[in-house]
Amino acid sequence: MAQPQPKSSPLTQLCSALPSLPARLQQVGRFVAANDYDATTRSMRDLAAEAGADPAAFTRLAKALGYSGWDELRAALTEARRPAQAQPFSARTRGGRKGPHAEISLVADKLEAEAAGLSRISTGSVADAAKALHEARRIWIAGFRSCRSVAELLNYQLRLFRPDEVQLVGGAGPEDLDLGAFGSGDAVVVIGFTPYSRASVLSARAAHDSGATLIAIADAVTAPMAEGADHLLLFEAAASPGFFPSLTGAIAIAQSLAAVSFVLGGAKAKRRLEETEGRLAAMSQYVAEKG
Repeated sequence: MAQPQPKSSPLTQLCSALPSLPARLQQVGRFVAANDYDATTRSMRDLAAEAGADPAAFTRLAKALGYSGWDELRAALTEARRPAQAQPFSARTRGGRKGPHAEISLVADKLEAEAAGLSRISTGSVADAAKALHEARRIWIAGFRSCRSVAELLNYQLRLFRPDEVQLVGGAGPEDLDLGAFGSGDAVVVIGFTPYSRASVLSARAAHDSGATLIAIADAVTAPMAEGADHLLLFEAAASPGFFPSLTGAIAIAQSLAAVSFVLGGAKAKRRLEETEGRLAAMSQYVAEKG
């Protein structure tokens, strides 16, 4: 007995149907195929304005593909973009090595993988992104869930010498208020790896829509929060053994961004850092070293 064929993805279905569609619907169909992420996150009216089409054309396109309307087609596109991996962490577990030194072997393997991943980070790309941070009038840093620690580290280091111009998205209130404050001349750093948080994708989209410079620290060029990024800084998350992906590369990139930005800031950055250090000392924030 023949097995039922899996249903094709909505994008495959769309591309296959294009030659048989009327010319106007072909234009709208090509726009949707080239902007499937936008199709899942923006209103039909916004899409129509960008495509130079009538909003009703999107409904007609959906019906021509066998959907009841645009909402059903958009839902199918959204579902197709979801990670197939339902267990992103537990699925990484493998049968461990056996023996009295298995734990030591795992540590050694992990450290080796981390070092190899660090060596493959593009130094030129990080330096270019740091220049963009230096030139930005304000810097916003977005990292959620496990990436929050990386965002907080970068936020802390940059604020040591740019205390009035750096802000953590969602750090002082609802993150949607920060997304609405992005503007041209700002730089927005978004950090993420698979499975990608919805908040990171929304932050990247808000940065793109506002005209801000988008810097994505991601594990893949296909990361949804990296779409349209002005600077894409890649780190290896999945290569390291262990049940949880590695953030070592992301942390190294964040610290490198802060270090280069400080150097580019010259005497002004050094003066601001010294002022911060003086305030910390006056408030006795650190334990005095025995000497």
